[in-house]
Amino acid sequence: MTTNGIRPAAARTTMPATTSRVRYEIDDQGVAWLTLDHPDSRNALGDAMLDELLVGFAAARADDAVRVVVLGSSHERVFSAGGDLKAFAGDVPTIEKYAGLERFPQLYLAIAELGKPVICAAGGDVLAGAFGLALACDLVIAREGVRFGCPEINVGVFPFMISALIYRNVDRMKANELMMLGDPISATEAHRLNIVNAVVPDEEFAETVRGWAHRVAAKSPLLMRMGKDALAATRDLPLREALDGLRSQLALAFTTEDIKEGVAAFREKRDPVWRMR
Repeated sequence: MTTNGIRPAAARTTMPATTSRVRYEIDDQGVAWLTLDHPDSRNALGDAMLDELLVGFAAARADDAVRVVVLGSSHERVFSAGGDLKAFAGDVPTIEKYAGLERFPQLYLAIAELGKPVICAAGGDVLAGAFGLALACDLVIAREGVRFGCPEINVGVFPFMISALIYRNVDRMKANELMMLGDPISATEAHRLNIVNAVVPDEEFAETVRGWAHRVAAKSPLLMRMGKDALAATRDLPLREALDGLRSQLALAFTTEDIKEGVAAFREKRDPVWRMR
């Protein structure tokens, strides 16, 4: 299995064998490679795809061997074209469509509450609902030439669900431009807007993603989980409440063996041995 050319080393598969749109493998350094793999639909985020992604993130959350998740695509040109437009316009009762929409917020919250970093490997165009999916991740690495955007308005839809994520990551006027004009932006522009961490040439993309993932996986899983949980819990709080909550989390971190081990390893110029306690 590849993620835009990225092949995990010594991978093992732990997802149920019944999944067909998402591939899940774990390499020997604790990286779970979660790959959108339904090229015929350009990895459209239909109900089945979203359900399989939820299963994948649940598996990563439950597996102590997983330290970081890389979300990528097997399609050479498209990460995901976003929501399934056929389903939007289908002859299904409105109440059923409404019930099905719970999958998007469930997925975004699953990433926020995973307790493990998620890297979006944007090796192809990231559009519509997939743009929200990328913004829900902790880090985004893009291949040169890919585009980001929410073109829903061009087909008579508005990016309702992902607007919450866009407004949390993009300045208001630019966010309005993206949603109201529907024009995509380049990976370079996305990097300028600080919604992409790195833009790399095609020949360096796989190695860059792998390198970042393995660097993150080498950090203390316990402190990383505590840190990510704290960020999710405080990001929308008023400053005073956020500082109070973060102070409590820092005090709790002081009680862990991993923080003592990290300091000791730094002083002794050696690699730390994380004990997860």
